[in-house]
Amino acid sequence: MIQGFGDRFNEALDPFLGLRSMSVWEGKWRPAAMKEVTDDSETPSCFESRSFAGIGMTCKLVEPISIDSISVWEDVISDLTSWGKVPDPSSLSSVSLSENDRGPIARLIGDSNWIAEFLPWGSDGLLRRRIDASSGVCDSPCGGYSWEGGDFILVWEESTVADSSRDVLVRALIDGDRDTAKETLRECGTSLGRYHKHVESARTTPPDPNRWNKRVAGIEELLRSHSVWRVPHSRDSECMLGLGDVGLADFHGGRIRIGRSRLHSALFPAKCEFPAIRDLASVAHDLSRAFYETESDLDIVEMRSSLIEGWRSSAPENWSSDWVLYSHRGGLAIWEYEQCLLDVIEAVSHQSGAPQPATNLIGYVPRYQKRMFNNRTFGALSMMAGSIGVFSLISSFPPSGGELPIPIASIALSFGLLKFYRSLSPAPEIPFNRFY
Repeated sequence: MIQGFGDRFNEALDPFLGLRSMSVWEGKWRPAAMKEVTDDSETPSCFESRSFAGIGMTCKLVEPISIDSISVWEDVISDLTSWGKVPDPSSLSSVSLSENDRGPIARLIGDSNWIAEFLPWGSDGLLRRRIDASSGVCDSPCGGYSWEGGDFILVWEESTVADSSRDVLVRALIDGDRDTAKETLRECGTSLGRYHKHVESARTTPPDPNRWNKRVAGIEELLRSHSVWRVPHSRDSECMLGLGDVGLADFHGGRIRIGRSRLHSALFPAKCEFPAIRDLASVAHDLSRAFYETESDLDIVEMRSSLIEGWRSSAPENWSSDWVLYSHRGGLAIWEYEQCLLDVIEAVSHQSGAPQPATNLIGYVPRYQKRMFNNRTFGALSMMAGSIGVFSLISSFPPSGGELPIPIASIALSFGLLKFYRSLSPAPEIPFNRFY
């Protein structure tokens, strides 16, 4: 379970609560329960730096000023370096503003219409590499603006966008349309695997289990969590150009929209790269959110199976192998656990209460771990039987006819116990709260 909601965090926040500086933006993306502190960092023209602190976390943002005309838009981009395809200011006639929980948005209207998405906490440094590598299989920004090597704005050519896969799935879950839900999730999984296959040759680095475990430990410490989980990870879990914060709403017509990251990227920045299965965990966790929101009666295990099968049908074989999904070594489960913890981090920064279903799922993690720990008995017995068989064979070499069956029987028993131990590994299709 996660400690940290209710009175304890309200008390912790008291010194930090207060009035924030006024801004044209409503600031849906800001950590609402953290105090703004002075920040005099240098920024490009027409941008301002904002820093927030509280509850053991700090967060630094860079936001644009109000953009009420095209001339102001020109001032906003005056210090920035453009890349890709961006609008010519002389072809624009007006600008309108909006925002969501990932940052400000400007709609630029003119000979063509454009969408400019601001990145208040920047990017992970691999955004443009990801965009270039995914050309042809994903919907990506056509251009953008950067400053001193950091991305500040992503630019899209405005187009008619069909319903997202999340919209389709939610309707299917509410209506109890099993076939549509399964097909939608299978298509999402296939699209995600297709992306992973496409970027496989662009950038891969060896697995980094020490940093992955250290990151989870850092989040647990920050949240004062009762749950503790460390895993060895599979050697096939190579680091690659992962999408990170990808959810069902990012899938449209079999393609993935590459967009902005979530607030947790600013609250607890990643200091490592990740394997492809982390993207799958992000989508799988969003599926859990959809089930929680709709209170669907459909079988979530069956839905998860469709998502995973779709992914494995198109993803690189080594990145989606049985060993990568093997829960005794972490598998999909450890990355879903991380997704739950990240939901909690954001909820704490807003003091919005225990996020569901993340908190509920974390509550089942100790039971999940206990079952896997008990399974290790058979793994230990397998090692013992194998050791007895090998040592007996060595000590009796060359074996006589009467001595040979004992070592062979021990080795055979070792293989049998090992196979049984592996069969006890929780299937990736089963979420924490459905594993009994």
